[in-house]
Order: sequence, then C-alpha cells, then structure tokens
Amino acid sequence: MTTPHFPVGGTGGPSPVVIPEDDIVFRLAQLLLLLSSLHRMGKAGTTLERLGCYDFLVSNPMLVLTDESDTDRTRLLMAGFDGRALSYASPAHRFATRRERLQHDLALLVAYGLAAPTVDRGVLYAITDDGAELAARFTALYAQAYRLSADILVRRLSSMSDKRLREAVRTWTTVRRDSPRPEALDLLDAVDLLSNHETAGSTRENAPPQRPDRTSHEL
Repeated sequence: MTTPHFPVGGTGGPSPVVIPEDDIVFRLAQLLLLLSSLHRMGKAGTTLERLGCYDFLVSNPMLVLTDESDTDRTRLLMAGFDGRALSYASPAHRFATRRERLQHDLALLVAYGLAAPTVDRGVLYAITDDGAELAARFTALYAQAYRLSADILVRRLSSMSDKRLREAVRTWTTVRRDSPRPEALDLLDAVDLLSNHETAGSTRENAPPQRPDRTSHEL
C-alpha cells in the first residue's frame, strides 16, 4: 500500500509555521495509534463521539491530569508532554476544530483499509489487521509518548458514560484563572502579556510625532 501524501501548504508555497494538527498525515498517524491502543486494550470498537474525545485528550493529556502529585502526570511529563504549551490556552476552539476533522480523517483510514466500521447498537470504529501492522512500525519518540498517553487516558476515561464524558470534556477545555491546572495561570499571563504588547505597539504607531526640545545648544 502506498502511503498517501498531502501537501501542508497552499499553492503559494509552504506556511512559515507548520502546525502539526493541520497536517493530515500527522492526524491520521495519531488516529491510527489511538485505534491501535484501543484494540490492544480489548476495545472491540468505539463510537465517533467517544473517539473524538479520546483523540483530543490523548493528544493534550495535561488538560485531564492536573494533580502535580499524580504519578501518571509525571510519567507523561517525562515523556515530553508539556501543559505550558501555548496550544493549551485555547483548548475549546482546538477541540471543536479537531472534532470537525475527525469524520473526514476516519473516512480516509477506512478507504485505505486501515480502519473499519461495524454496527452494534450504533456505528463503532476499530483498527484492521493492516492498520495494526502499520501502527506497529511507528517507533519515533513521539509515537511512544502518544501510546503511553493513550494507555493512561483511555484507562481513566473508559468507565465514564457518554454523558459524563461530554461534561468532563467541557470542563477540561474551559480555561479560567481558577483552573486546577498548574500551568493555566502562566498561560493566561502569557496571553495577557502578548495582548498588552500588541496594544502598546499599536498605540506607539498611532501616536503623533513629538517635536524635539529646543535647548540652549540649538539656539
């Protein structure tokens, strides 16, 4: 099977800043790793809604693991996840965007024979043998960290009902100054600092030029 290639940039050339989530090949690889982890944990299939929650939270586990004494949080920090990343400052928007893309991404995996839908009181998605074989070839450090995050998050979230999981995701993706996340205040401070910097720059640009003082040396 030939691995599909999708250009990241538009017709005008590549973007100067590459956001991994905007790269469809990267998203498909993440989704394949998630389906592989679910299969390894004995999940016969997962609904689209629950898969969307898992897909986002596994990629952003620090939204869920807020207790600094949590050993699982420490393991993920050691694996390279960092809740101070600026992407954590707008989780609600990113979650909505990612959910919109999920159905399309799943359809591609199904078209490539890497995932398959089944019907059991609803449509469930699971990895195929070809998909599991391909996912096993992913050996990068990020792939290892993602598998660890999937194992931890799915184990914690699988016992939740769909309704409870929806409510929890709504809470986790809402950023407030009283957020239990240790990094949340730093992120909000960074956003405020950036906003203040842009405002100050705009004020300086719009301010009228000042006349130089005339001193006795100029007379």
